[in-house]
Amino acid sequence: MSYSDTKPAESRVSDTLARDRLGVAAVVFFVMSAAAPLTVVAGVVPTGLAVTGLTGIAIAFLAVAVVLAIFSVGYVAMARHISNAGAFYAYVSQGLGRPLGVGASWVALLAYNMFQVASYGGFGAIAEPLFADWFGVNAPWWVLGLAAWALVAVLGVRDVAVNGRVLATLLVAEILLTVVFAVAEITTDGFTASSAPLDPSTLTGAGAGALLVMAITGFVGFEQSVVFSEESRDPRRTVSRATYIAIALIAVLYAFASWAMISAAGADQVVERAVAEGPELFFNLAAVPLGDAAIHLGHALFLTSLIAAMISFHNIISRYMFSLGREGVLPRVFGKTVPGTGAPKNGSLAQSAVGLAVIVVYAVMGWDPLVQLFFWGGTGGGLGVLLLVTLTAFAVIGFFARHPEGEDVLHRVIAPVIGAILLLVMSYLAIDNIATLLGVEPGSTPALVVPLSFAVLFVAGILWALYLRAARPQIYTGIGLGARSAANSGGFSAALNEETR
Repeated sequence: MSYSDTKPAESRVSDTLARDRLGVAAVVFFVMSAAAPLTVVAGVVPTGLAVTGLTGIAIAFLAVAVVLAIFSVGYVAMARHISNAGAFYAYVSQGLGRPLGVGASWVALLAYNMFQVASYGGFGAIAEPLFADWFGVNAPWWVLGLAAWALVAVLGVRDVAVNGRVLATLLVAEILLTVVFAVAEITTDGFTASSAPLDPSTLTGAGAGALLVMAITGFVGFEQSVVFSEESRDPRRTVSRATYIAIALIAVLYAFASWAMISAAGADQVVERAVAEGPELFFNLAAVPLGDAAIHLGHALFLTSLIAAMISFHNIISRYMFSLGREGVLPRVFGKTVPGTGAPKNGSLAQSAVGLAVIVVYAVMGWDPLVQLFFWGGTGGGLGVLLLVTLTAFAVIGFFARHPEGEDVLHRVIAPVIGAILLLVMSYLAIDNIATLLGVEPGSTPALVVPLSFAVLFVAGILWALYLRAARPQIYTGIGLGARSAANSGGFSAALNEETR
């Protein structure tokens, strides 16, 4: 039996996502929630300072924003021609060929799942001492992680608009707190503005690769505006506007907050303080003018920031699985949604099962949820997304080389080529600095396993696509075509098959 033979009862399921549910603001909320602004400012920035010893994180955020904005010129132009919840998978399939597209989809599933399960570890590890202090509850990290997991699992099978409203509430709260705390830090008595966070020379020295990759980790999620294209109102405009707005907001917020933090701590002391205080640094600095209540509020919203990221990544992953299931690349059961809500229920349940399994394994084995799950998972996921963005940049070039109609030379050639080159350099720097990024010795097991896992899955995906070409040609011809796939609609003309081979 082929995947396409699996047909759940139509009374209970559908094969389409909900239409016209999301506007620009809602998509921006999903994108920025995945980026988790407060988690980045209070967690990633101090970690970057401690690991690299470089204070130019603010200029790194701005530099990465410029690169991603250039990449997005061709990316959103391609979104005007392709509406598919599979995003990278669909774009690589139609730009570079189906085998590479399937390989990219498997890498995407690993990368985004790494972010998702990492959040459970981070939430549990950070919440454990806080709950003991606030409520006298001495629960192990994995119990608290399971509580967050249950919340995300329930929301994952609800209407996407419900998730959007939850994310809007959490996101607005954490952005406001980040801005208020940063402003408080620069109004502290004795504050001296520092030029070190904006020094461009830090982007070319030793460790600069690690600094850039940590910066791009803060933007992960920007690319997911196209994941919600099938559920957006007027996708042609919604996707492009949401993408550019998200990049701009993230860049300004991160650069301002990191500049304020480094200046308030003192450029000559901030690295030492980052090593000693970690995520507490941002809150401790704000507590000087605002009082200790700022620390407690910061901790609370730090946790909700992680929850918002969990919800966003969960929705992203379930829609990837929906896209792959709809086309028959994964079992067709994943390509079904719940009528009325349009939620990709089976993909959501599968992601919940993965998250549960990881929490249980880490609890049983006694592994460190903060370093070995939150930090390593987030860093590894960031590397995977960077590699996917780079591959997609070349897919944009390939797509417009064959379909130049409807776009000018800036959108289909100039910006895509420049973006691809810049991203290729960043990917090289990321792999070259992987040990520094993970905080381990070069050649150690984590430094080898993380990049190799992506390579193995990419090759395995290519081999699976080649198998489908030989054994299930109807499914193969529909790879990357979304609702128009052969597995979904029963076949295409030879011309269309040739066009998308």
